[in-house]
Amino acid sequence: MTHCTDDEQWGQPGSTKKVFVEKSLTHQGGFGSVDRVVSRIENTYWKIEVSDFQAWMLGFYKFVGEWRTTPAEQGRILVDYTYTLYARNPILYPLNWLFAKLFWKRYMNQVLENIRRMIDAQEPYCYP
Repeated sequence: MTHCTDDEQWGQPGSTKKVFVEKSLTHQGGFGSVDRVVSRIENTYWKIEVSDFQAWMLGFYKFVGEWRTTPAEQGRILVDYTYTLYARNPILYPLNWLFAKLFWKRYMNQVLENIRRMIDAQEPYCYP
């Protein structure tokens, strides 16, 4: 991801933003997808949908992510971050499975590590 646009209302249920990406093997670069906030309960739960992919995504047509936080012991929060990847073509299901297990899992672990670094650095990260 390089940047987002049309994100003035981002964070509010129903809001969307356009996500732009770098050039890759399957994408010329530029507008890549749309993120939409499906549901949000402040400091507890987010549900987002990623769709309108502008490049072939192994037959996937949307990703749905859910983020739940639960207070734990003093100074700690348990984060449960899950994604469901949706595809329509059964012929591609083996490739979908490999993508989820090999690439997506590694990618999401990096996302969590980036968030941990932001927390450690006490970076502000909030939406209206």
